[in-house]
Amino acid sequence: MTTANAERLSVLDGWRALSILSVLAGHLLPLNALIGGSNEAAGLFGMAVFFTLSGFLITRFLIEWPDPRAFIIRRAFRILPLAWVAVIAAFVIDGGHGSLEQLAANLLFYANLPPIPLFDSGAHLWSLNVEVQFYVAVALAVAVFGGRALYALPIFGLAVTAARIATGTHDSIVTWFRIDEILAGALVALIWSGWFGARAKRLLAGTNTWLVAIIALAVCYWANTPLAYLRPYAVALMVGSTLAGAPALISTLLQSRAAAYIAGVSYALYVFHALLASTWLGSGEDLEKYLKRPLLFAATFALAHLSTHHFEKHFIGWAKTLTRRKT
Repeated sequence: MTTANAERLSVLDGWRALSILSVLAGHLLPLNALIGGSNEAAGLFGMAVFFTLSGFLITRFLIEWPDPRAFIIRRAFRILPLAWVAVIAAFVIDGGHGSLEQLAANLLFYANLPPIPLFDSGAHLWSLNVEVQFYVAVALAVAVFGGRALYALPIFGLAVTAARIATGTHDSIVTWFRIDEILAGALVALIWSGWFGARAKRLLAGTNTWLVAIIALAVCYWANTPLAYLRPYAVALMVGSTLAGAPALISTLLQSRAAAYIAGVSYALYVFHALLASTWLGSGEDLEKYLKRPLLFAATFALAHLSTHHFEKHFIGWAKTLTRRKT
């Protein structure tokens, strides 16, 4: 399988769409009014799927093309332009009261680490901090040790989970208590690529998707119990189980045109939704706030579409030009 095909597995686009829709629902809809705890569960589920996809796709890229320079250039041009726009926007929305040190921490992607100097309007950007830190670490590892360094990713993932268990940390935005979700996705990529043998790949492909989906939803819902420690692996197994072929209903949903479109603008949706919710569009008491929600969703999707197709695509194209692979 080529790198391009690895990056565009259609079922993964569906999971990406589901992840961003879950995050939007968790952040913007009154789910708790239906079932208590649903807002937190939806957010956790969406982010766990997002991190799983990131770990899977990044690891697959480096398996196919273990070139740290090309990897960093492509990731930087994909993430940084819009992320930096969002950081500046959050700084302005918050009234420009942050210090230069706080601004630097956000621009350099370590604002999710203690003392956590995230901007109020940009608090959701903590996940980009985790992502970028992972990119830098895995690129350095491959640069020093070569592709075989990828074997260490699942080991580090288990170490992070062990640290969570030892400290009783069910949920955190700090990298060393959250990155096991990305590293679980990396494990799926290694298994799917045959690095742990044909039997492991067959077991992954033969996993019952409905069963692991129920488990994944359960561990996200009971997020303040020891079940939370299973979240990275239950969600990663759920996604991995669909790579060889999902049940008909799940496959239809994940590979629909709507899912493909939402996946395509998902990064911008994530960046813009909370920024806009920090403006007039998200203000007011409950009744006023939720009456504005259709307008907030419309503005979020409109900005995401414009950003994806008229801003971000230029940087992505430049990165591909700079890193064109010789055949």
